Amino acid sequence: MQGLMKAALAAWGCSMALAATAQSEGSYPQRPIQLVIPFAPGDTDQMLRPVVDKMPQYLKQPLVMNYKPGAGGGIGAAFVAAAAPDGYTLLGSSPGALVVVPQANKEAKYRSDSFRPVAAISLGGMMIVVPAKSSYRSLKDLVADAKARPDMVSYGTSGALGINHLLGEIFATEAGLQLRHIPFQGSTPAVTALLGGHTEAAISAIGPARAHIEAGALRPLAVFSDKRMSAYPEVPTLRELGYDIGSPALYGLVAPAQTPTPVVDALYRAIRSVVDEHGPDVASTLQTMGAEIGLLGPQEYAAYLAHQEALFARGLKMAGQ
Repeated sequence: MQGLMKAALAAWGCSMALAATAQSEGSYPQRPIQLVIPFAPGDTDQMLRPVVDKMPQYLKQPLVMNYKPGAGGGIGAAFVAAAAPDGYTLLGSSPGALVVVPQANKEAKYRSDSFRPVAAISLGGMMIVVPAKSSYRSLKDLVADAKARPDMVSYGTSGALGINHLLGEIFATEAGLQLRHIPFQGSTPAVTALLGGHTEAAISAIGPARAHIEAGALRPLAVFSDKRMSAYPEVPTLRELGYDIGSPALYGLVAPAQTPTPVVDALYRAIRSVVDEHGPDVASTLQTMGAEIGLLGPQEYAAYLAHQEALFARGLKMAGQ
């Protein structure tokens, strides 16, 4: 009898816990949500704000950005990976912190499967840029010069083993080139060095290069994307030029791995509502940064991240990692 009582009490406890969980998920969110940005202000956050800033209208709770930069995004990502999977701690990032850092740094305290994708929000892009006064009028010119001068043509990026560097390694291998990589502490310093004549080219996010392109100081040669960017319809993709490289830079939200489906669905519904009801405003704001809406649901975003993980595993191998 005592055993039956214990079993009954245990079963009752489990049912009450499940009921409480279901009730909690059904009424989510009940308090403010923390959105961790694993980089310094001015890039990733700006790619997310046009949508994220409007999400509280639909969630009926504040969504507060908390910056935790460092280690290529690894510090903030590790913080979220270790957080309770209840939907109150999210990560907003580009693919770098999610799929590159765990592969490049074996001591990272998380892996790519430590997260559950919620949604991709915006589409940015990486591009190859050169000074406007450069003799490189096209990517073909750069390739020809680099083949004639192995290991002499230099390009700057935002840092060693970052996405920009790995894309450079993949491009160099595809084109049969030996390029000299010069790492900087971010895309903005890489662009500044390019303008100062310290490198022949740079692989940069569009944002830091945009003002200089519009001012006529830089010339874009190609974009690392599956399709031409709406902000630069005249700039060809690497695929168009014969290189099997397509790496659209999607910025999105993820949650800790065990976050319940109803919570993920509630977050995605809020994001979808923002895009559906404020699409023109969101698109206009993103366009000022050379970006566009890149909405993907949880499953599509997961497939995108898996593709990026495989792509950058290839890049790391080419970089000798």
